Amino acid sequence: MHLLGAIGLTGSLAAYMVLLYTAPADSMEDYAVVRRGIEAISGWILVPSLVAALVTGLFAIAVYHPFQNAGWVWAKALLGLPMFEGTLATIDSTAQKAAALSARAALGEVEPALVADAVAREWNALWMIMALSVAQTVIGVWRPRRRRGRKRSSS
Repeated sequence: MHLLGAIGLTGSLAAYMVLLYTAPADSMEDYAVVRRGIEAISGWILVPSLVAALVTGLFAIAVYHPFQNAGWVWAKALLGLPMFEGTLATIDSTAQKAAALSARAALGEVEPALVADAVAREWNALWMIMALSVAQTVIGVWRPRRRRGRKRSSS
């Protein structure tokens, strides 16, 4: 489950970024449709995958004693905190706000410039969370071990 959560998290971030990058700039109606897709990815894949990865990771630490003494596990746990907060507070909330604003802009209720202001920091947050996600994966695969210094005798 932890691996599936990590795959869903990274994949949904990539899908989010692709949709955001390819979103049409010339039509607010089309842009609003893309933003609804981004909102759906965030709500249906990104956040549930994040929760699955976080809960299963913490559960694994709690029940598997060797994980409790492994530094790489605690490094992953500490990286999970800003990832959780950044995903919920920045990415998911921006996805929701931008979808609502772009729908209102498509109807002519608000200026399209407000949409641009609402998502100005979105790319930085996406890259930060993607970097944390990749770092978590690298640490989980690499699993660095502390070497306790016993030199082999040459005899």
